[in-house]
Amino acid sequence: MDRRGEATLIATACSQVPEGHEHWTLRLLAGKMVELGVVDSISYETIRRTLKNEIKHWQKEMWCIPEASAEYVICMEDVLDQYERPYDGSYPQVCFDEGQKQLVEETRKGYPCKAEYKRRYDYEYKRNGVRNLNMLYEPLSGKRSVRITERHTMVDFAQCMKWLVDELYPNAILIRVVMDNLGPHKPASLYEAVPPQEARRILKKLEFHYTPKHGSWLDMAEIELSVFSRKLEQHIPDETLLKTEVQAIVEERNSVHSIIKWQFRTEDARIKLKELYPSVSA
Repeated sequence: MDRRGEATLIATACSQVPEGHEHWTLRLLAGKMVELGVVDSISYETIRRTLKNEIKHWQKEMWCIPEASAEYVICMEDVLDQYERPYDGSYPQVCFDEGQKQLVEETRKGYPCKAEYKRRYDYEYKRNGVRNLNMLYEPLSGKRSVRITERHTMVDFAQCMKWLVDELYPNAILIRVVMDNLGPHKPASLYEAVPPQEARRILKKLEFHYTPKHGSWLDMAEIELSVFSRKLEQHIPDETLLKTEVQAIVEERNSVHSIIKWQFRTEDARIKLKELYPSVSA
């Protein structure tokens, strides 16, 4: 095929799949090229070689596709406005998110890595439950703290907020917390965990700013959790070792004040919204 024929093939592979098929197969594409008059005949192997370095038509990717409603816009702009505030130790800005880590124990002793050989471990393993990593990340100072819990409930969230106020930032006047809008992430959670007077005391030092639905990517704590997930050992058998590993990463990153270089601003969001959703941004 010439370049025009290759372009037609790629466009076809990206087009709507024929009824009765989940995806384009090489034979379907070969038949379609003949049907379109691109070639008189062609083998599926030629189709495979042509697409090899261009597109993997059989692959799909799950993606979160938001709707740019007025609620989405106002939550997004509120979070982005927080990120543009200057540093103020009396009014710290903290991003909060939760991630999970499966505790996995090896049932057979593996082989350590050595020259010309990778570290080896057996495919068989034992599951020892899941632990939640509660990430509290202050973008402007490059400081992060992680609290590990067994569950992800309203009480666990409340205890984490109490820890944030009383231990991490005891001298702060007000802590601005950016987080997603999950069920437990509500002021009412404090009243489930502690007496009303104590709950009110904690909440007076907190100001919640929620990311929009399908907009958790705006929470920088989510980015920080992805860093931890890449650094942590794949096989961690128990909570004690998990805490040790997590604390080592925390201390390492805090020691160099590792920060996330956030570049998406409120004005950038408005330009993008105007391009994608002119009726909403008008």
